[in-house]
Amino acid sequence: MKLRLLGTNSTGGDCPTLYATDRESYIVQGWQVFANELLLQLDIGEGETAVEVPTELFEYLSKDGLPATGVDRVQGPVMILTEQGTCVVQGRAVTDQQALSQMSIPHYESCVEVAKVDLAALLEEPRGADFER
Repeated sequence: MKLRLLGTNSTGGDCPTLYATDRESYIVQGWQVFANELLLQLDIGEGETAVEVPTELFEYLSKDGLPATGVDRVQGPVMILTEQGTCVVQGRAVTDQQALSQMSIPHYESCVEVAKVDLAALLEEPRGADFER
């Protein structure tokens, strides 16, 4: 899998980072979720994991033609919004060695792959039931 850097919240390269892939998906690199109160809210399937990132990280999707907006609601793959201005993103754990070799991932971070269509839907204007969440 080939990656294209969209943006990061760091100058050191080892903080929350967003990549586009060559297979209609995005890689979200962020802090591993260890907090029990967050983990208890998730139903993480086999081969999946979750990372926490600042909501404004998704503004970098504008470099891939999507709206330049932060995340302000819960809708898969964003599972939790925190009071600290972060969100928990759940997706397939990245195990592709070619992709991992293109990233700098410290021991306290991980990354998930999410479908482009899922993130695009998250950035659309909310309708009906989305307002009720």
